Amino acid sequence: QVQLVESGGGLVQPGGSLSLSCSASGNIFSPNVMGWYRQAPGRQRELVATITIGDATNYAASVKGRFTISLDNAKNTVFLQMKSLEVEDTAVYFCNAEGYGKSNTGSWLHLQLWGQGTLVTVSS
Repeated sequence: QVQLVESGGGLVQPGGSLSLSCSASGNIFSPNVMGWYRQAPGRQRELVATITIGDATNYAASVKGRFTISLDNAKNTVFLQMKSLEVEDTAVYFCNAEGYGKSNTGSWLHLQLWGQGTLVTVSS
């Protein structure tokens, strides 16, 4: 069984910075893509940024130039560095990973995983 564990949320003032991290733990996991999504109150979950194991990145237009996603392949950990934060960035941020994980029986399974979410609040 593979789980995603997030950390790094919190309260920050507009214009400030915050970093999130997410690690895959448990059984062996080989990700193809890892990324971050967010959901603000009353809104649908939306893409923030994704990164492949080949370091190809994709950003939402609203965060491009302010957020940076990176991946530590060896540790199956994805990071999101957020700068120039705006009130509109307030949301629960969810880590996502797609790849193959080893089950307890030894077989490989295709997995689409979500973290539990971490709250980012941008407010003065």
